[in-house]
Amino acid sequence: MTTERIIRLMAGTFVLVGTGLAFFTRNPYWLIVPGFVGLNLTQSSFTGFCPAENIVRALGAHDAAGPRE
Repeated sequence: MTTERIIRLMAGTFVLVGTGLAFFTRNPYWLIVPGFVGLNLTQSSFTGFCPAENIVRALGAHDAAGPRE
């Protein structure tokens, strides 16, 4: 799996889990989780910096073009 696909999987999972927990527990504070994910996705689109991407790469995932040197 490439880095981009892992990041998309992680973001989608966090959004679904946070939204589901807010719905089923009736606690709106769980909406902070998908809000944080959206904020991070937005800032990474402008700056190119994504902490999750750095962690995934450190764990050994590779980009679609191949491993970085």
